[in-house]
Amino acid sequence: MSPTSKLVLLFLLAAIASVVAGSSSSASASSSARGHMNNILPSSASGSRRRAFHPRGGAIISPSGTAASTKSSSSTSSSTTTGNSSRSSNNNKPIIIRVAFQGEAGAYSEKSLRELLGPNVIAVPRPNFESCYRAVASNECDYAIVPIENSLGGSIHENYDLMLRYDLTIVAEHDFRVRHCLLTKPGLDVKNIKYAISHPQALSQCDNYLRARGIVPKATYDTAGSAKMISLAMNGEKKKGEVGNELPEGCTPENTAAIASNLAGMTFGLECKEEGIEDDDSNFTRFLLLGRRGVTQYLNKKIPSKTSLVFTLPNNAGALYKSLACFSLRDIDMSKIESRPMSAALLNYLRFRKIKVGGLSSSSTSSSGKGGSGTEELPRFRYCFYLDILSSELDEDVQNALHHLREQSDYCRVLGSYPANSRLVGPVAEAVDALNAANVGKAHDEMMTDLRLKSLPSDDDEARQLNIGFVGYGAFGQYLSKQMSAHHKVRCIDPFDKVSSNYLHRLLMMPVPSTNRTNQSKEADENNVEYFPTFDMNSFLQGLDVVVMAVPMIELEETMESLPLDKLRNKLIVEVCPLNVYPRSILTRMLPQDTDILCTNPMFGPGLPLDGVPFVFEKVRISDTRRANCFLATFERARCQMVEMASEDHDNYVADAEFVTHLTGRLLDRNLLPVSPVSSREYAALCDVADMTTNDTFDMFYGMFKYNDRAKELLNKMRDNLASVERKLAAKEAYLAASAEMKNTDRQKLLAECRMLLKEMARSNTDLVKENKVSTAPIEPMDKPIK
Repeated sequence: MSPTSKLVLLFLLAAIASVVAGSSSSASASSSARGHMNNILPSSASGSRRRAFHPRGGAIISPSGTAASTKSSSSTSSSTTTGNSSRSSNNNKPIIIRVAFQGEAGAYSEKSLRELLGPNVIAVPRPNFESCYRAVASNECDYAIVPIENSLGGSIHENYDLMLRYDLTIVAEHDFRVRHCLLTKPGLDVKNIKYAISHPQALSQCDNYLRARGIVPKATYDTAGSAKMISLAMNGEKKKGEVGNELPEGCTPENTAAIASNLAGMTFGLECKEEGIEDDDSNFTRFLLLGRRGVTQYLNKKIPSKTSLVFTLPNNAGALYKSLACFSLRDIDMSKIESRPMSAALLNYLRFRKIKVGGLSSSSTSSSGKGGSGTEELPRFRYCFYLDILSSELDEDVQNALHHLREQSDYCRVLGSYPANSRLVGPVAEAVDALNAANVGKAHDEMMTDLRLKSLPSDDDEARQLNIGFVGYGAFGQYLSKQMSAHHKVRCIDPFDKVSSNYLHRLLMMPVPSTNRTNQSKEADENNVEYFPTFDMNSFLQGLDVVVMAVPMIELEETMESLPLDKLRNKLIVEVCPLNVYPRSILTRMLPQDTDILCTNPMFGPGLPLDGVPFVFEKVRISDTRRANCFLATFERARCQMVEMASEDHDNYVADAEFVTHLTGRLLDRNLLPVSPVSSREYAALCDVADMTTNDTFDMFYGMFKYNDRAKELLNKMRDNLASVERKLAAKEAYLAASAEMKNTDRQKLLAECRMLLKEMARSNTDLVKENKVSTAPIEPMDKPIK
């Protein structure tokens, strides 16, 4: 190589080296500007930053921390780099992460979520655990953090049960060290403390400390709530009679201390006299972070992972041993197993939902098993098993173990696959990292402003009273209105009221059609419902928010034609028929476009409990979402299992079962089922079916027959089955009769043969006797002369 060529080559190498060095330095500078929370991210996430789905509504969080549209999710890494350079221009769009927790502000749950997610998330205190789940399920919060077990107190079973009721998945866990603090009014001498107020569990965990100092414990509803009581009383804001504001008897800010977290002390302006006053220093609470989307796809073999699942087993010997063998034979380590009784109604609902989703499994709601029908009789105590394994759901051995388990179980669901040891991955890590990067350099006071929400929009909806009108006041309308009148203002009108029809007949001197229904005003008064006569329809509709069409399906179109449709504008129309496709077609065709439509099927009836019973609904046309949610919240508070399903799917799953059930109940007339002091469970179940169907009108049953395309086929099949049973009974009866006749004929023949044999034996004996007589006759002497 010539000297000139060598010189050119050296220049090229130097240029390449300088370019590489410059790019690496700029990359490191960009990485350092991302915030102070990168130490909690996995190494794969802290290098090349991926775009991740924001936990709320499918929005996308870009590396710059700004929300981008979902359409840009397929952008390349070059566009991501461009997004980093435009961070300053997008700072006017703040990132918000709302996390719900149970308790007052400053509770241990809030301190746990701030340890896990950082100081910049917005904490949303909720009055109970279920409201935390509901806030995430309704998209009002991004996540919820709930305690699941304590090293001293054991499992929090309520949260296990709620995880079954709500379609949320576990995205992270956090082991929180509980350190109780003694909080008092600023400047108070510890010697003056006579009482300590806190949650009963916290008081029991500090029992030795309180005894040694002669402090009398008094239980309250919450740890942070006790600090709130002292703060309000100290500032003269105590409102006597209000729960959470009134100190126990004898307690004043001058002689009372609260046992809570140091965060509660900072929140309510109390002084921490001593920290770590618990008797046992091994007090840890395991918290779970719940979201709407799982993070399973972001886990890899380098990230320590856990998978939580729940399953039920048939009541067979060795069933649990076989289910655990699915994991032990594959060397899958388990960190927890626990059994807990569950509601039979809840298990029926879970199976119903499994049929609804077609048996498809996912990381958050994987359900399968051989008990899919959910129609068999369930025992009073049915146990479910909660299991934690130390592997990701995506591991091949875990997948095989889950397939094996589903073959043995009646019901199986993966509650979540997530990183262990307080680690964040995927969208959670991306959002938290972007949030902290956006708050770098801000003063502490500025960061602490507006980091809590006192309430959610749904809180106003729950307190809101709707004006609800029932068109039709039969047995089901009366039962439904009674449930609604506890929370809303309810009125009713019955288009087929006999009394109103007779009144119009006398008033107009013309015949008015009437039915066999009687005056419903007495029942309305008993249910706290305002009753309107039929001729006062305009007054009835005035000021209503919701109109419930509680009439049989066969009368729905006629009833709608009789209503002044113009007065239904801007109202919510709800139908409660057992089928939904036909009523939906009627309502969408006849109602104005500015009228909201909600198709429902409350799968309960008079006298039946609502807890665990499915309430199926479809939001056909909803412009006022909060009004519709407020109406549905009544049944959600009653612990109904809310199932949103298209009308076509609902009719496919429910129509045949409803028709066959009501047909069976009507065939089993009460006269065929007499009351018996001793009866089997099967007989009692048949009596329940007969009672349930006889309470419903025949018009409702006819509607199920008329608007179900397969009803005639089912009726013919029922006839064929009945004829088949009759044929089998007749055949069996003929067989038994023939067998009896044959046995009788054979017996007669046998008797005849026996008689013949006896006669022959008798003749034989007679002949033998005669022969013996002849042979034994005396022989004359031979000495007589022969003549």
